[in-house]
Amino acid sequence: MIQHPVYLSVKPTMNVTMNPQNFRVPAARLLGTLLVMAVLVCAPLYGAGEKTFLIGGRASWNKIEHRRGVTEISSIRPYPVLILSSSVHTDTEALDMDLAFDEGDPRRFMDRTGHYQVKTAEGLYPADRRFARMGMGAALFSENRLKNDPGESPLVLTPKRGALFSPGQVIRDFTLQFWLFPTNLENGEQILTWLAAKEDPPGTSEVQRIRCVASKNRLQWNFLNFFYLNAQDQRITISLEGSKPLIPKTWSHHLIRFDADTGLLEYLVNGQLEAITYVTAGGREGGEIYYPRIGEEGAFSVGQSFIGMLDELKLYGRFVTNPVIYKYPMAGGRVESEPIDLGEINSRVFMVEASGGRTSNTGGMIRNERVGHEGFRFSDDSTLQFFIRAADSPYSWTQAAVEEEGENSLDWQLLIPGASLSGIQGRFVQIAVVFYPSGDGESSPYLDEIRIHYRPDEPPPPPTRLTGFAGDGAVELSWRSSNAADVAGYLVYYGTSQGEYFGEGALLGASPINVGNRTSLRIEGLKNGTLYYFAVAAYDHLEAAHIGAFSREITLRPLRMLE
Repeated sequence: MIQHPVYLSVKPTMNVTMNPQNFRVPAARLLGTLLVMAVLVCAPLYGAGEKTFLIGGRASWNKIEHRRGVTEISSIRPYPVLILSSSVHTDTEALDMDLAFDEGDPRRFMDRTGHYQVKTAEGLYPADRRFARMGMGAALFSENRLKNDPGESPLVLTPKRGALFSPGQVIRDFTLQFWLFPTNLENGEQILTWLAAKEDPPGTSEVQRIRCVASKNRLQWNFLNFFYLNAQDQRITISLEGSKPLIPKTWSHHLIRFDADTGLLEYLVNGQLEAITYVTAGGREGGEIYYPRIGEEGAFSVGQSFIGMLDELKLYGRFVTNPVIYKYPMAGGRVESEPIDLGEINSRVFMVEASGGRTSNTGGMIRNERVGHEGFRFSDDSTLQFFIRAADSPYSWTQAAVEEEGENSLDWQLLIPGASLSGIQGRFVQIAVVFYPSGDGESSPYLDEIRIHYRPDEPPPPPTRLTGFAGDGAVELSWRSSNAADVAGYLVYYGTSQGEYFGEGALLGASPINVGNRTSLRIEGLKNGTLYYFAVAAYDHLEAAHIGAFSREITLRPLRMLE
């Protein structure tokens, strides 16, 4: 039982195989009431030409169904754009502390691993993504705070049970890293300090400390009562200092790492080795190794006497061999739209336009380059690449369909925005976009909007001037052809209630009667004295036919004739 569509402001259609038995109509009590209104409202749409479907821009990105490595931001264009995420390439293996400062409020700053309790004080501010090195924010340490209380630490991280720096732990490998944006980097500015109590020997209390402090425009690392010979109280004091001066008001990446197998301790800036030592007896490779042994009641203090920004503070329980120092993931990202319903089977997509550009952000210096509807390969090698596929059913893209129909059912076709398309047709269309960053990973392309231009293959309009007269147990009907080039035939509907065409008993069969490409019909086998309601609809050449709207309805009453 197939219900004939009712055309309202948007014309839904039913696609059915061309078999007369398939053209049965279920009950629809309101059909007759709505029929005239529907035809009048939709009459201007018959033969409608090109249409456009908008994704992004003022229409939002809610049609984007899958996102990998891509995020949505609103600070580049009047409407949100899609851009590579700068925080998706975090290495989570053995990650013990992870502060991204993306929460937008210092009171909500948190260690995403849950291993450290975070306490903040006045004078610590959030910096938004315009100034952040990664993600959506950074921590800003203010000069005003230092004037009011230079001894107070604005950010304190206290280890919980099970944390790498929890009391009594003997650590093997570790890596500590962060991004730094100093305002001036004056001598004595303390970036980060670990402070704990150590009883050596038992009954005596000494200070255990790691301190990262500015000295001559460089960072200096000092380790006091931190490295011990295994099962002994013998300890060693270590200092490392960067070899190159840091540039104020510029982001730089700092990493210090320890390898317990060799005793190697290294300090890297922007991925380049700055200082190296061996925490061994004799200070050379191959000597007896000293290991970190954590004291009691310890905590990290961050930015105690520092002016500037800090971002992506991370601690690992391993020796990180290849630190990630680029802003955007070099593998790029990808988005896919949901299957977009164009409303009619066999709709033809003839062009897809897109707009966007690229953006880079260095310490708040945002540089944007916008392009129109083409040219998404930029001079720094950042790129957007577009793909498209279409089908009359989105289920043809499932794995089951691939196994049944072959790999081609999943093939994406490369798409050049603004170029004419051929062979892209179906009721459903899907768009995919791949984002690639610049060669140095410092800039990302962004996508502003996508416009899908298509021509729907609409069903033929109804025939006109339906007329008829009644005879003895029969009626004669005729109509004028539908004004469409692809009409394959007509369906004649009949029934005994207005707008409800469930008629049965005619010699030609139950309603509707498929009469082929004729414009007249004699229906015999009807009951004399019964008032019948008739309407005609056209269908097109498609194997799964488009059935158009009903013609106007007429009534005829067969009567017994005098002999």
